[in-house]
Amino acid sequence: MKLYTYFRSSAAYRVRIALNLKGVGYEAIPVHLLRNGGEQLAPEYLAINPSGLVPSLQDKGATLTQSIAILEYLEEVHPQVPLLPRDALGRARVRSLALMVACDIHPLTNLRVLRHLVHQVGLSEEAKTEWYVHWLREGMAALEAHLANSRDTGRFCHGDTPTMADCCLVPQVFNARRFHVDLAPYPTIARIDAMCAALPAFAEAHPARQPDAE
Repeated sequence: MKLYTYFRSSAAYRVRIALNLKGVGYEAIPVHLLRNGGEQLAPEYLAINPSGLVPSLQDKGATLTQSIAILEYLEEVHPQVPLLPRDALGRARVRSLALMVACDIHPLTNLRVLRHLVHQVGLSEEAKTEWYVHWLREGMAALEAHLANSRDTGRFCHGDTPTMADCCLVPQVFNARRFHVDLAPYPTIARIDAMCAALPAFAEAHPARQPDAE
């Protein structure tokens, strides 16, 4: 199994966490999103993933893209350590929390959007950062409310074991810290992130622990 990854990619970070939680070994192949204009745009990588995005996961002769689809695939083929609850309502809640990060926050703050805002729209670096922080705070406030107001929230996003939602939450908290966003308004998020950080599967997936970390 090969994972095309970038140490600071939130989407790749999600998949690394899931692979570690499930104990699935993989070969990490770094794709630097900034070097040489972005290695994800090189013909060699576009032949693997025409979208020019990471992560890409190669397994059993197939190439899978999109982090949530990859997480679902891993859940189906490696069910021994489940990342989704057994009950339908629980699975729906976990997917909803995961998608709040993957669909509501991440698309507005990912690298290609930020670069477009600077190079095509003409925003200053300061304005670009304000954009990033605004949408991050908006999304985290909504996520905090969902987590804080639900009796299904336990030590982790859902219950007392990590799920797909935690795989998505932790990389977003990493991004918040990287941009010096105060986590005080999001105590439930901060508490869950701390619980996750204590687990080796999350610690080993951290960007600073990756072979391509700068």
